[in-house]
Amino acid sequence: MDTYFKSCREFFLYESIPAIRARSTDMSTSASRYRMIDITRKNDVLREAVAAGRIRLKPETVQTIRDAKVEKGDPLAAAEIASVMAAKATSQLIPLCHPIPITSVTSRSTLEVDSVEVEVTVRTTAKTGVEMEALVAAATFLLTVWDMVKMYEKDASGQYPSTVIESIKVKSKTKAE
Repeated sequence: MDTYFKSCREFFLYESIPAIRARSTDMSTSASRYRMIDITRKNDVLREAVAAGRIRLKPETVQTIRDAKVEKGDPLAAAEIASVMAAKATSQLIPLCHPIPITSVTSRSTLEVDSVEVEVTVRTTAKTGVEMEALVAAATFLLTVWDMVKMYEKDASGQYPSTVIESIKVKSKTKAE
């Protein structure tokens, strides 16, 4: 990460979050309050996490996806790419999350009558798990579907009364010993 971007991000965080700005004047407390966990001594092992979630949509919208008539293109294909990108960017989004060398991200989606369900599996060989990466990937998959079909979901006043992302959770995590 180049110095300019890092300093811009730090400035943004400092200026936009009053609690951080207030604590930054007292270095004795703020310096020890947050820290990345030291995983130096841990061994690299195979790790996998599976996260799942759902977006509730109008049945007509789901049918539009089934019929491949979404004006923006295939929302499931776009969401699959977005989920891979999101898993790889997790440590840039979540403070103190370790950057991990992701070795695999796979998404499996199912179209139900009034929803799209996704299950994302993330794998690595690393010192720490990939649960956050799987959760971010699943959430991003669902957000991408929403973005791709939002024109079909709006009501007369431009709101989304039936569109809901829900049940994002870690279904499983494994670690080889």
